Amino acid sequence: MPGTIGELSAVELTAAIRKRTISAREALTDHLDRISAVNPVINAVVTLDAEGAQARAEAADQLAVSGAELPPLHGLPMTHKDTNNTAGMRTTQGSLALRDFVPDTDDLIIARLKAAGVVTSGKSNVPEFGAGSHTFNELFGTTTNPYAPMLSAGGSSGGVAAVVASRIQSLGDGSDMGGSLRIPASFCNVVGFRPSTAVIPVPSDTNAYAWLGRTGPMARSVEDIALFMSVTAGRDPRVPHPQVLAPDVFRAGLETNMRGVRIGWSRDFGIGVPVEPEVFEHLERQLAVFEDLGAVVEEASPDFSEADLVFGNTRALDFAAGLGSMVERRGEIIKPEVRWNVAKGQALTAQDVIETTAARTRLEISAQEFFGRYDVFASPCAQVLPFDASLRYPTEVAGVRSGTYLDWMRSACLLSATGLPVLSVPAGFSSAGLPIGLQLAGNHYTDMQLLRWGRAFEQQTGYAAVAPVLTGTDFTATTPA
Repeated sequence: MPGTIGELSAVELTAAIRKRTISAREALTDHLDRISAVNPVINAVVTLDAEGAQARAEAADQLAVSGAELPPLHGLPMTHKDTNNTAGMRTTQGSLALRDFVPDTDDLIIARLKAAGVVTSGKSNVPEFGAGSHTFNELFGTTTNPYAPMLSAGGSSGGVAAVVASRIQSLGDGSDMGGSLRIPASFCNVVGFRPSTAVIPVPSDTNAYAWLGRTGPMARSVEDIALFMSVTAGRDPRVPHPQVLAPDVFRAGLETNMRGVRIGWSRDFGIGVPVEPEVFEHLERQLAVFEDLGAVVEEASPDFSEADLVFGNTRALDFAAGLGSMVERRGEIIKPEVRWNVAKGQALTAQDVIETTAARTRLEISAQEFFGRYDVFASPCAQVLPFDASLRYPTEVAGVRSGTYLDWMRSACLLSATGLPVLSVPAGFSSAGLPIGLQLAGNHYTDMQLLRWGRAFEQQTGYAAVAPVLTGTDFTATTPA
């Protein structure tokens, strides 16, 4: 069973460390003990620096004793997603091609977390180069679901979702291009948040204007999501984006009144996206929670008819720009899904890019027409329940065959194409006890209001408080064939 410290939220644990009722070293001990107890089952933590973390926790306790002003996440233990560079710590992106890579500098999100007082302890597992929403690779094997350890934890932030769900830590950093924060959140009964464009900047030496991929948080409460955003949001001169949200935005209160809030709901995004019946039928029953709070729920959707084109071509272009040279040098040891996505990007013509830009413009117009009538778009976060972890990806959804490794993720990818902020919140469990997530999208830069609405749902339901029961160490995760 989870320890008392492990059950605390990040807000609660950091408050206790500041009051010195719990020391940073005690918090870390609980964190490391929990890794020892459950990681043999779920295979979520792939790099561990216990000695370095202990030194960092001791320094945090010394700072607390000194009477100095303490940062917001002071003493909070945390493993980081293995696609986020962490200075002096192996960062592999789940690839044999980077198995020994140790970066000299932190990615921005890691630097800001460390500045906020996080005690870094290790790295969590990812699919190779973050490609796909099922976490497996040839280097570390498969991460599995704390609620059903023979099933997928989702991805690409599957390791993050698994450590948060299993009470190893309360809060974690992830990233999301095609659902990599939201789908594992749905699979693992946690909260995942994809912020608006550049709210957490992602500096790049090759494409400072990239907009599809985001970094963001996972937690077991919306309150912890807001805390994370309050220390990681804000401009960076390397990302030339004219509008971002300041950290102070996320320090405002989360209380809200949902009376009169207009919610448009769609089970299939208006374009026949296949979703397992148990998923959408369960979520449609959950919509009554919003109605009980005074919201108005109607069937409605933006026009997503061109969103597949926008997402597919933009993702392919980003893959070609970011991984083309890596595939050229080491392609023989990189998984076929990555090679396919890079090749698709390299094959795009100027006309393809022109058509994609025009389609994105029409998609934005449709989104703004929708938000002229509604405040929130609600939809299934994942099209399927957590699936057999030995698979590479689901080959069909609700009887519809998957043509590529991305097809079963369309519920998340379509919203990525809009650029909107999107929140996945725990929405209960299937008849077999598997988590189901509800996806909520707001208009651009309404991030904090979106968190408030998610918090209102969370307070009425309390699903995230249902912890997994992990016992024994007889499960061995393997890499899908």
